[in-house]
Amino acid sequence: MIRTGVSKTRTIAATLAASACLTSPAWAQQKWEPSKPVTLVIPAGTGGGADQMARFIQGVVQKHNLMKQPLIVINKAGGAGAEGFLEMKASANDPHKIAITLSNLFTTPLGTGSPFNWKDMKPVAMLALDQFILWTNSEKPYKTAKDYIDAVKAGDDRQFKMGGTGSKQEDQIVTAAVELQTGGKKFTYVPYAGGGQVAVQLVGNHVDSTVNNPIEAVGQWRAGQLRPLCIFDAQRSTYTAKVTEKEAWSDIPTCKESGLPVEYQMLRGIFTTKNTKPEQVAFYVDLLKKVMATPDWKEFMEKGAFNQTFMSGPEFEKWLTSAETLHSDLMKNAGFLATQ
Repeated sequence: MIRTGVSKTRTIAATLAASACLTSPAWAQQKWEPSKPVTLVIPAGTGGGADQMARFIQGVVQKHNLMKQPLIVINKAGGAGAEGFLEMKASANDPHKIAITLSNLFTTPLGTGSPFNWKDMKPVAMLALDQFILWTNSEKPYKTAKDYIDAVKAGDDRQFKMGGTGSKQEDQIVTAAVELQTGGKKFTYVPYAGGGQVAVQLVGNHVDSTVNNPIEAVGQWRAGQLRPLCIFDAQRSTYTAKVTEKEAWSDIPTCKESGLPVEYQMLRGIFTTKNTKPEQVAFYVDLLKKVMATPDWKEFMEKGAFNQTFMSGPEFEKWLTSAETLHSDLMKNAGFLATQ
């Protein structure tokens, strides 16, 4: 069959168009894209796990040209994160705002009475679940969680200091759960603005222990300054590469293995504003999937020993509903509810 010049021209044009679709930036193929810079709100202080993850995402988006508009990161830590959440609530009609969330999504309104609920935002995706580890200073004699808990039991009430991020937040909730295993002895809980500061205070021996997330203390562990006693998960970490000269995340026993039957994991998720349209949510889900497909993300997940669980849509909303109930029960038992 003989093709005319017109047909040949159309064929070439179609080929070029298909090629352009393959080589154009990711943002060019979206039905909706931001028309101005996107603000990523961190309802937590600088240096902590949420801050590190948000700034990492910002860097990956820029490095791989995943979005046409800039991604601007800001910390709104006041009131245990209420400042950031209330800003998101007040921006209900602005699809150019997203927030990275941790479990203060539940604990802040429950513990402070702040007029906010996670349903005042639109869920985008769960990026991962973050672990908690019981840490002590490496100069201390405790080699296992049992060693430390036995020392707490033998000491005076509130003799031992537990450092953590904020009051009536995740770290203090975990601390309250640990206290159920200390024979009635309580810790003196010392709140700090962020997880980075918590790790520094433990290195300086200003507190006796912390329940920092892995990424918040990995540098000090690698430097030989801190010792991880156990991980608050049902199973050991799956990351087997050495972090220190001798140890990997997978070498840290679970707290249950160590005679401390306490488990807790924290949300790392992304939300946008309440009235954002489905195609706008879809843009952010797609953006995050592209971030998570990079080698950078895989390295970041291993560095922080994250549980790589991803959810979006109805599955994520169902998880959030269940998690809110769980935190309400935990905080009620600890006497942390604002209504108590």
